[in-house]
Amino acid sequence: MTSLAPDEFSPETTYLNTASYGLPSARASAAVRDANAQWAAGRGGPMAHDNVIPDLRAAFARLLEGATVDDIAFGSGVAGLIAPVAVALPPGAEVLLAEGEFSSVSMPFVHRGDLSVRFVPLERLAEEVRPETALVAVSVVQSRDGRITDLSVLHAATRAHNARLLVDATQAASWLPLRFADADYWVCAAFKWLIGARSIAFFAATPQTAAHLRPLGPSWYAAADAWAELYDPIALPTTTRRFDATPDWLGGIAAAAGIELIEELTVEKIGAHNLDLADRFRAGLTELGYEPIPGPSAIVSVPGAGDAAPHLERADIVASVRGGGLRFAFHLYNSTTDVDHALEALPKR
Repeated sequence: MTSLAPDEFSPETTYLNTASYGLPSARASAAVRDANAQWAAGRGGPMAHDNVIPDLRAAFARLLEGATVDDIAFGSGVAGLIAPVAVALPPGAEVLLAEGEFSSVSMPFVHRGDLSVRFVPLERLAEEVRPETALVAVSVVQSRDGRITDLSVLHAATRAHNARLLVDATQAASWLPLRFADADYWVCAAFKWLIGARSIAFFAATPQTAAHLRPLGPSWYAAADAWAELYDPIALPTTTRRFDATPDWLGGIAAAAGIELIEELTVEKIGAHNLDLADRFRAGLTELGYEPIPGPSAIVSVPGAGDAAPHLERADIVASVRGGGLRFAFHLYNSTTDVDHALEALPKR
């Protein structure tokens, strides 16, 4: 099995680390180079490239099935986009989190200081929702080990107790189908599986669901007509766009090119490709005596195997060590050759 877009990527390593950051496509790199050249020539700048932002907003809305452009806001990282949700909770409100959750999801709640934050095993998250729970926050796919949350079950549990559900889709968007209706609030960084830029992240909620939230230090870019209303106190729009931060236009160019390629290939095709590679890798690991966490997931975690990392480094294989284990991630630029190379580099257990 070859990569899905061989003309778009040319890594010099066996790159199995998309769960940390994705590789830019050739079109993204070229688009950013062109924009930088225009900037250096005095012919570029924000206004020359602002058209990419509404296109990017619409593209992310299409990836989140059922969302519209009015439901999408921009930020630079997920923790900052979670902040309005955390601030809106009343003192003492219970927030339910999964043990081992990525800290950008948990820290806005833990460090507010006056919330009742409760951590439970991921597999018990739905059954641990109770009448006093105000919010559940969880990643669709866990960063540490690739385990996947059944959002339909979890959202049914939160609705039954009048709680809200906040979901981080950073490790899922592009290879796992996502439905807007499966959560109340969504956040997603673009620099991993969306093969975009670190400076771009998305917040999604219906205007009705977000009606009780208030932007913290709203940006000039959040105004209804940002370029026409630069100097006076301006009323914010009623759409979710009122949470917009001023975007990094170069990052927006890279992110737009990344999502463009993802849409061309389709989430379904990318997901099938990634899962096939991950399944092949898990089977090979088992033959070598390792015990990977079962799939299906594009992230393959091997608990207790962190001591094998030097073998990967010597073979020029890029993966991650997380919690004493090895973490591999398979994406559209990977192939069966990458899988086999990683298996050959690992010592038998």
